[in-house]
This record gives sequence, C-alpha cells and structure tokens, in this order.
Amino acid sequence: MDWQTAERMANGIARARRLVVLTGAGMSTESGIPDFRSASGLWSANHRMEKMSISYWKQNPDDFWAVFRETFLSPYFLQAKPHMGHYALASLEEGGRHGLVLLTQNVDGLHQLAGNRHVIELHGHLRTAHCPLCHTAYHMADLPRDETPYCTSLTLKGECGYPLRPDVVLFGDPVPDYTKAALLIEQADLLLVLGSSLLVEPVASLPFSRQASCPLYILNEESTPLDAEAEIVLHAKIGEVLPGLLAMV
Repeated sequence: MDWQTAERMANGIARARRLVVLTGAGMSTESGIPDFRSASGLWSANHRMEKMSISYWKQNPDDFWAVFRETFLSPYFLQAKPHMGHYALASLEEGGRHGLVLLTQNVDGLHQLAGNRHVIELHGHLRTAHCPLCHTAYHMADLPRDETPYCTSLTLKGECGYPLRPDVVLFGDPVPDYTKAALLIEQADLLLVLGSSLLVEPVASLPFSRQASCPLYILNEESTPLDAEAEIVLHAKIGEVLPGLLAMV
C-alpha cells in the first residue's frame, strides 16, 4: 500500500468544496456482492446479461423475472451490509465541508444504509417495481417470490394485470439521471472514482464532463482505461484504505 499516494489523495479531498464521488461494482464486492463482468461474475451464467434487457422483459416477462430474482433478489444482495468504506463516505458527507454528492452505478442501496443522503442511483435500485401501463408503484418486498408479478391496481376496466418491471436500468434503457450527473461533475472541483472499472457506458464517459481544473482521483483494485488521465491513482481495496485515507481529511 502506497501511503504517500494515499496522503496526497487525502490532501486533495480535504481541499475540495464541491466533491463528486462515483462508485461502481468494486464498492459492493467487498460487501460480498459478486461483480458482473468478470469470468465468475453475475453475467457469466445462463445468458443473464441478454435477459436483463427492456426488450426481453417485454417479450418474456416470466423468464425475465425468474432470472432477475435469481440475480438481484439472491442472498448476495438481500443479506449484504455496508463495509467500512461505505461508512467512511457517510461520515465525510455528514461533516458537510466538502459538498459531497455521491453518484453510484450500484443498485444495492448500501450507501443509504451506511448513512449517505445525497445519492444519485444511476442504474436504479431494488426497492421498488412499477407498472409501466398505469404507473402504480410497488415495494419489492411485497411482490411474490416465485412467480411473475402483475399489476393489481383497479382501473375502469377492472384489474390492470400488466406485468411489472423493477426500478433498475435495464439494457436498452436510457440512464435517466445522466444529464444531471454530468452537470454535477462539470461543477465539481474534484471527482473521486471508487471501485469502478470505467468500462460500462454511458457512465464511463461521465469523467469527461469535468472541467480542466477539476482533478480526477481513482481508487480501484484493478487498472481502468482512465488511469492515465487521472492525477492520482491508487490500486487497493476500498474498505481497507478509504477509512484511513478519509481519517487524514
């Protein structure tokens, strides 16, 4: 562990007053949630990736929901707890001096469980589902666990009966908050990327929204395509390094 680099990163964060943090799957793997794109990741089995698309949900809602439950309503997600890196970010936000806004690619809600409040979930979340026809919202915990959920809202023609969809961004969906996230990064005086491979578009392009005066810091176990563009890069586990790093702040 290069603590000299960590100290430089801490000093930069300490000076920031409009800090934007972007987190990816590497933030969640340390809480026991598998990643998606590695050889053993969640997309490696049963063609899960192609089945998590908006077109597949429309054509095959029964199979879509079976794969969705197997992937996202598994014990990996439902039993996951925030780690010390999550709590370190929550403490940094609570301090209030850095104007911290958190952008996350993760759908697990662990940042909120740790105490962060200014969170933009770029890929949605697992808390709710909704009916695209009549727009009725449902808590995910209230839906049947072993069958496709259909809308039970009453309309003038009787029960709606349309298949529900989860409130996550599926392949083929736009990212609703992309423009908002890009504007926040454009206004930032520091962008800190934690646990993101910076490979998944369109979120991977967000760092290019920053001004020339806004430095990019990356803390990730593996290298990313933007390492050469970053002012500081630290390859380490977030939960092991971030608490001590932010304690310097």
